[in-house]
Amino acid sequence: MSVDLTSLIHAVVQRAPKWLRQDLASKDEAVRSRAEETMAAMLADALAKTGEA
Repeated sequence: MSVDLTSLIHAVVQRAPKWLRQDLASKDEAVRSRAEETMAAMLADALAKTGEA
């Protein structure tokens, strides 16, 4: 199954909660790191559901 990765990533970013968006912009390295790990997990989950990962 072919997936448009740009659209997939866009959809994941759109559904990211407000706290995650704010934490990604944080100056606190620990907060930003947690947010990055959360976003990576969300993207990995979306990819796994497409069968592309």
